[in-house]
Amino acid sequence: MPRAETRFEAIGTAWSIVTPQPLADTTLDRVRAVIEEYDVVWSRFRTDSVVARIAREGGTHALPGHAAELLDLYDVLDDRTGGAVTPLVGGCLVRLGYDATYRLRPSGPPLPAPRGVLTRTGTTLTATRPVVLDVGAAGKGQLVDLVGDELLACGVGEHLVDAGGDMVHRGPDPVRVGLQAPGDPTRVVGVVTLRDAALCGSASDRRAWGEGLHHVLDARTGEPTRDVVATWVLADRAMVADGLATALFLADPDVLQGIVAHTYVRLHADGHARYALGLPGEVYA
Repeated sequence: MPRAETRFEAIGTAWSIVTPQPLADTTLDRVRAVIEEYDVVWSRFRTDSVVARIAREGGTHALPGHAAELLDLYDVLDDRTGGAVTPLVGGCLVRLGYDATYRLRPSGPPLPAPRGVLTRTGTTLTATRPVVLDVGAAGKGQLVDLVGDELLACGVGEHLVDAGGDMVHRGPDPVRVGLQAPGDPTRVVGVVTLRDAALCGSASDRRAWGEGLHHVLDARTGEPTRDVVATWVLADRAMVADGLATALFLADPDVLQGIVAHTYVRLHADGHARYALGLPGEVYA
């Protein structure tokens, strides 16, 4: 199909939207509004977000409708990983220096994320004390889904939305996507075919600082993961693919089966890869 690509920066990452025809200005405005509305709820890097208020005050906060499925997924991942994946990992990231000021210097040794400080009824969240939330494990994927939904609502039925490597494709014409090797943007460790589905990945070198510090932490210890260096997940929706891509750093793939239909690639520090049967592509590692 003919290709028109719209590029822009938002939420600290590069976005690309590929469509058969250029996006109308009104459609792009609606997409930007979706991103802004999401950011003002979940960003821990801005002072006016709901997450920032929870970090300052704790207390009870009403969240938008999309929060229910996001937090439901976190509950499942928390259970399957034995507490390794939780939005309460935000405080662990801040302690290691990945804070709103990008200090990138630890304020002390790693500490585990708190437990038992959040309760939820539907989309109402209560924190018994101030806590730092970070929904980066699945939130960017959900935002990609929401942008895709907005494009559909605007009549853009065929599209590829890519937010820093988290992507959703809708339409009859598949695309081939390379799986970038960690630390080497010129090399891929595999190629997958994406058609009417989502692909999300994570790598320990994407947000790395200091000696051995990166953004994928085990919330049970507050320490960065070591054995796994990159993951990719294909699923119907980007939120689930994103969450599972993080969970694969912290749990055996068999533990995550049954959450939703998906295929995956997991690359280990020693260079060997594990991937699912039925993966629509090839792995070279």
